[in-house]
Amino acid sequence: MRANPWLETIRSGGTAIGGWISNSSTINAEVMGTAGFDYVVIDIQHGAIDYSAMLPMLQVLSIGASTPMVRVPSCDSGHIGKALDAGARAVIVPMVNNRASCEQALSFTRYAPDGERSYGPTRAVLVEGDDYFDFAGDQISVIPMIETREAMNNIDDILSVPGIEAIYVGPNDLSISLGIKPNTTDPRLDEAMLEIVAGCRRHGVVPGVHASAALCDKRMDQGFGMVTVSADVVALRKQVGEDLATARGTVAQTITSTY
Repeated sequence: MRANPWLETIRSGGTAIGGWISNSSTINAEVMGTAGFDYVVIDIQHGAIDYSAMLPMLQVLSIGASTPMVRVPSCDSGHIGKALDAGARAVIVPMVNNRASCEQALSFTRYAPDGERSYGPTRAVLVEGDDYFDFAGDQISVIPMIETREAMNNIDDILSVPGIEAIYVGPNDLSISLGIKPNTTDPRLDEAMLEIVAGCRRHGVVPGVHASAALCDKRMDQGFGMVTVSADVVALRKQVGEDLATARGTVAQTITSTY
């Protein structure tokens, strides 16, 4: 199989920096895929992307060296299997709130006897090679999202599932679950994030998080080893707003993350 920059980085103790795609554009995928990120995520949970758009986007990401990932809509064997068969090297699974859900998600990424993934890597074997089956167990990752109070209450049960190398925090859903308005600053969110990072350290799991370039240093200082710093739609809105403000001689409106 090809190199896996994201997995190599986190396994060596480094910090992986990533990009996010929410719009169904192969041009956006090409921009993100050639920018030099360690990983790039195609979002088919909240993004305006379905399978027919995801497949060519994964093909375009192959132009660059970034590890291609997909955030699937739910913990479903069909969603996970099709994303992996199309060439994703990792799936981010939302709303993993307990150990059973985490184990189920993991099983959908593993072939028997370790799991229940159905064999049929239609595109994956073309891009990764005929040895795909031999290395899939080591090179294909599932990344459960910790984004609710329930998940935090079950953090040790989730993180102790063998085979989980990284988790991902969704700050907005976590905020809502904690009674905080999304896209706002509240010390309770940082406290929750530090609690999640502490749990990851107890179990040798890498914590990942949605962020921004401006927040990257802070999240790294907090202990996050996987930080998403740019998203196509957010970046476009920000640049368009700044360009328009510059042209009109006004102050650009602050754009908050929505990904």
